[in-house]
Amino acid sequence: MGGRDSAPVNRLGNGDGLHLAQIQYALVNVLLLWMLTAPHEFAHAWVATRLGDDTPRNDGRVTLNPLAHVDWIGTALLPFVTSLMGGGFLGWGKPVSTNPAKLRGGLNGLALVALAGPASNIVMAVLLAAVGIVCVYVAPGLADFAQRGIQLSIYLALFNLLPVPPLDGSKLLLAARIPLTIYRELARAGFLVLVVLMVATPMGSYLWLWSTNAERAIVRVLVSMLPGGISPIG
Repeated sequence: MGGRDSAPVNRLGNGDGLHLAQIQYALVNVLLLWMLTAPHEFAHAWVATRLGDDTPRNDGRVTLNPLAHVDWIGTALLPFVTSLMGGGFLGWGKPVSTNPAKLRGGLNGLALVALAGPASNIVMAVLLAAVGIVCVYVAPGLADFAQRGIQLSIYLALFNLLPVPPLDGSKLLLAARIPLTIYRELARAGFLVLVVLMVATPMGSYLWLWSTNAERAIVRVLVSMLPGGISPIG
């Protein structure tokens, strides 16, 4: 994932240029990414298994255990470092391996597997919104954490729908029968394309803006379903 955000900072006493708030922000980002990556990758694995591909089960990926889905560079080191830098927030989980030949529907089945991850993030955003609303008075700190999780979860869904390998959206290109030669060429440059998109273009800022707007909309809808008297988080 990638994006931009900022927070008030307090300088560390050692004068090394890092800020205490930046370190806390980076650690929370990594914690949230771990929390949101597990259901995202589990959803891929579960749908693939339901469609007849036993590869994820054989790989031990049909589980909500975060350790089964961690890529130590993409789920820990890189998001922590990029959060500290205050620029593009990049991170990913360990990809779930699937075999389109085993999937019912072939490439169409692969598209369903791909969409399952972002869909799980929308579900997580709604659940976190419910937690935040419940905790807004009794545990404000937890409500703030939930609010940040909502935004990041929606961001993860939107980011993964970008049609750039290895993101989930790129599998939709395969389902649309894009020539494999073009897909392979795009895949070779995929990581570089993502870095450029997040660092050199406003794409990351747009994704955060859309995520924030979606977070507010979800909270408003949930609050409107209550009898009244509870203020929305944020």
